[in-house]
Amino acid sequence: MQTFHYFAYGSNLLTTRLAARCASARVVSTALTDGWSVSFTKPGADGSGKAGLVERAGAAHPGVVYEIAAHEMPVLDRFEGVGHGYTRTDAFPVTLPGGERLDVSTYMPMRHGAALKPFDWYLALCIAGAREHGLDEALLRQFASHPNLPDTNHAREGRRLALEALAAAGHHDWQKLLV
Repeated sequence: MQTFHYFAYGSNLLTTRLAARCASARVVSTALTDGWSVSFTKPGADGSGKAGLVERAGAAHPGVVYEIAAHEMPVLDRFEGVGHGYTRTDAFPVTLPGGERLDVSTYMPMRHGAALKPFDWYLALCIAGAREHGLDEALLRQFASHPNLPDTNHAREGRRLALEALAAAGHHDWQKLLV
């Protein structure tokens, strides 16, 4: 089976979230970017801010490398909104814990909106995923302290799917992740 390596740095950090989209996804390792950090300034189709990588000298943002079946790449592209907010790069270098460099696929925002905030449930996905993989405390503090918007549209499909992924990962009281 042909596979590809994918670097997750936002809501797809949570394995149950990514596995609901790409059933073959399996964790390979944690990893760090070199010269990139995450902001929540990528405009989402729902009007909220989504995670996106931004160049920042000296930054090293943690994330997770997954291995995914190649036939699921179009599925991930669709969920990530390739051509509608993100572009995919297939030669993004990350550094594994042992110092090995690996080129992976990841998604880059096509534009940024400085005044955007993520929905509460979206930020909870990011925090839960960072905790799941034991990413550093500084990242958890950064995510938890980020301003967010309560999503009052309880019928929103994205919210419903996010809450299902959080519950599947054991976060039934997901609001506690935000404090």
